[in-house]
Amino acid sequence: MAQRLTLEQIAHVAKLARLAMSEEEMRQMEKHLNNLMAQFERLQELDTTGVEPTAHSFPVYNVFREDVVQPSLPHEDVLANAPEQRDGCFIVPIIVEE
Repeated sequence: MAQRLTLEQIAHVAKLARLAMSEEEMRQMEKHLNNLMAQFERLQELDTTGVEPTAHSFPVYNVFREDVVQPSLPHEDVLANAPEQRDGCFIVPIIVEE
């Protein structure tokens, strides 16, 4: 049987992610996540003997282009619409609490 997630665990993760969830939303999330966990367990039961591990079902190659140096915008233009700035830098609100 798949490991089941509890409402307490979902509430804890929601708090860490700073997500405000109602009881009903947490119950729905519990149902969805536990269904997902059960599907993962079914996948674990598959016999993959002789199947080579892959990341993609077909070959994928990175296509790189040459870096081209281009002039950037003037500092004044970049900061023109900034609500707040100091010493040529954006000032943003603190979002991480200690």
